[in-house]
Amino acid sequence: MRVVMFGFQTWGHRTLQALLASEHEVVLVVTHPRGEGAYEKIWSDSVEDLAFENGIEVVVRERPEDQELLDELKAADPDVIVACNWRTWIPPQVFALPKRGTLNVHDSLLPKYAGFSPLIWALLNDEKEVGVTAHMMDDTLDAGDIVLQRSVPVGPRDTTADLFEKTLELFGPITVDGLAEIASGRTDFVKQDRSQASFFHKRAEEDLRIDWTWTAEELDRLVRAQCSPYPSAFCFHRGQRLEIIEADVSAEVYGGTPGRIFYREGDGVTVVAGAEARRGRSKALLVKKVRTADGVELKAHEYFKHMGGYLTSRPQL
Repeated sequence: MRVVMFGFQTWGHRTLQALLASEHEVVLVVTHPRGEGAYEKIWSDSVEDLAFENGIEVVVRERPEDQELLDELKAADPDVIVACNWRTWIPPQVFALPKRGTLNVHDSLLPKYAGFSPLIWALLNDEKEVGVTAHMMDDTLDAGDIVLQRSVPVGPRDTTADLFEKTLELFGPITVDGLAEIASGRTDFVKQDRSQASFFHKRAEEDLRIDWTWTAEELDRLVRAQCSPYPSAFCFHRGQRLEIIEADVSAEVYGGTPGRIFYREGDGVTVVAGAEARRGRSKALLVKKVRTADGVELKAHEYFKHMGGYLTSRPQL
């Protein structure tokens, strides 16, 4: 089939590689302008460069809504559009233009975790598996009929970076396999169960703030979800910002007031956590490594010279 691809960054790059190695003909690539954002520098494999290297025409747009682009798409005469890590709205006059529609590839097991940062949200919510969905695009974001899904298990100590690497391997194969389903003439794809749908917003600074009334298990997942290269979970100690960059759940139960710096256990320092901690029903967050406000990383035993005092969600006056 003749394919137009909308894609960006490493996800789009992997998908375009798979398309180029397939039986399909990529006739046009649409990508976003290169950016200076932190994530754009980290996952910076260039869709634009890969297309140029393979002699494919490239159009660069932040939003695909202008008449000039629509004219180019019509001239390309695609059988299908593939969208992968496209960050802005694709209007109906674009996604409905190809004879066989538009296949979107999203990094969650839809209908759950539509929207933004699905791997982080899934890890926070203790999901046992994550994955990738190839679905037909329609008027509602990430809500079209499911062509294929592939999943991978979430390990007990996985970070979001681990899940990124696991799911990244799925993007190319699921795209090519999804196109095979479309090329076969199938149209009876699986309707999404909207009663199971969830739509998540972008992560922001407030989402990184540690609330010590969360259980130790929840805080451990927050720290793993916000691993490098993502911004770290943070709290405050003696009025100064303190990032928690490595942690676990304590072996023992530590009762008291949430946020209390309590006891050395193994290679970490326990901090009381959980709304039920005062009843002696909660384990503590075992802090193992921190980063100070001036960017210095220290093991917990090096930073916490003395027990006592509190870690707080906001600087105390």
